Amino acid sequence: MIGKYSLLQIALFVFGLVSCLLYPLSIVWPSGWSWHAGAPMASHYFMMMVGVYATLGVFLMVAARNPAANSSLIWFTVVSSAVHALIMAVQAVGDPMQRGHLLGDVPALLTVAVVLGGLMVAQGRRRGA
Repeated sequence: MIGKYSLLQIALFVFGLVSCLLYPLSIVWPSGWSWHAGAPMASHYFMMMVGVYATLGVFLMVAARNPAANSSLIWFTVVSSAVHALIMAVQAVGDPMQRGHLLGDVPALLTVAVVLGGLMVAQGRRRGA
């Protein structure tokens, strides 16, 4: 516990905020955060992903208020982040034009999965004890 908030609450808020910032991240570092050539707005697919991640980000920030009541959303975020990272890593290894993802969103997604998953397990142990 850090002051009034748990580490899980802080992580949920921070990861939620970063998810909401996917579009600006793609402008600052396109090779690590954008999945196409050209400006972020040039891809309908990318803008759809921005919308999905911004929505997830808002819900993660809301979940930070009461993580226990939002465990399904948190576990969805853990598993979907790991799956997304795995698929993106395979694609980045196979396509030299996508290698920047191995230093950008792949580690970011794995960090989300490991941190949130670990904090959820730790919280479950504390509640069970």
